[in-house]
Amino acid sequence: MAVADCMVITDDEQGFDLDLFCIPKHYCSDLERIHIPHGFIMDRTERLARDITKAMGNHHIVALYVLQGGYRFFADLLDYIKALKRNSDLSIPMTVDFIRLKSYGNDQSTGDSGIKVGVKQLANLCFM
Repeated sequence: MAVADCMVITDDEQGFDLDLFCIPKHYCSDLERIHIPHGFIMDRTERLARDITKAMGNHHIVALYVLQGGYRFFADLLDYIKALKRNSDLSIPMTVDFIRLKSYGNDQSTGDSGIKVGVKQLANLCFM
């Protein structure tokens, strides 16, 4: 992906005023500005799905989610990929699985990361 295909948000970005958005009351005291609106994130997620679908062509897509924290993004990305598959004449196989990497124990880094919960047949994954 070329830099021209990306949007750069600098550290000194001012963001958007809260009055432009519907903010749940329980967040109001914690927020000052909105830096990246939800609609923008969803649009970029859809674009990423299109880029992945185009790059993969008719090849099997292996979607591997590394737990924890980004599940909503991962689910949205897969929903967009599935919608693109449904709306095209192509039948693109897709496998989805989850793994957990762990390099901390008792709040201290072990210095070694490893798969703690994972893919039944991790050895069968093939990345081109």
